[in-house]
Amino acid sequence: MDIIVCLKQIYDLGQIMVDTATKHPITEGVARKISDFDKNALEEAVRIKEKCGGNIFALIGGTKEAAKEALAMGADEAVVYNTDADSLGTATLLAGIIHKMKYDLILCGEASIDEFSFQIGPRLAQALGIPVLTYARKMELKDNEVVVERNLENRYEVAKARLPALVTITKEINEPRIPTLLQILGASKKRITEISLEKPEAGIENLSITAIEMKRKEVILKDIGELAKIIMSEKSE
Repeated sequence: MDIIVCLKQIYDLGQIMVDTATKHPITEGVARKISDFDKNALEEAVRIKEKCGGNIFALIGGTKEAAKEALAMGADEAVVYNTDADSLGTATLLAGIIHKMKYDLILCGEASIDEFSFQIGPRLAQALGIPVLTYARKMELKDNEVVVERNLENRYEVAKARLPALVTITKEINEPRIPTLLQILGASKKRITEISLEKPEAGIENLSITAIEMKRKEVILKDIGELAKIIMSEKSE
């Protein structure tokens, strides 16, 4: 079983501050990490490997530090690429890399926690011409098929697809492992390849990012009755 896991390194959102004058986020000095849902995808790949055998290949948009973390968690090899593209551009770049590779299953997080576009997995599957199953909260491999239980918010759905296929993973599917010291040291012996890719033409380009302005009313309430009156008056406006 050859599994490709697509990972993205992002800024730790809990550490980002906002410049009070410009309302722009301050990212200088902020630590970076693998996006949470992507870690769930990698953990699921490791569990499949432990059960069925095979190899895990990590494709990482980020730095070698993120690659080392992925290798410590259980990936066998990593390719690091660095590009700043929209979801379509990123999926196109990934498809160009994966077209040259052997794989049975591709796993992605359902979304990255910095953008939440939910687009990379479906766009990548379309570019590769393979089936896609999204929002997997459970998954199982049977007879050259992948069977998943999908979380559709108001209901669960069981679906299957023949391999090769792409599955996007939700956070509830597992709890990502924390690598041991021995695994961290062992990661240094695994292969990391860095590639430079030309940025594709973007369908969407970010011109600026600003924080939402929060204005407090600074009203002091004596009891819950006053709060109820204010809420009801705002609803009637």
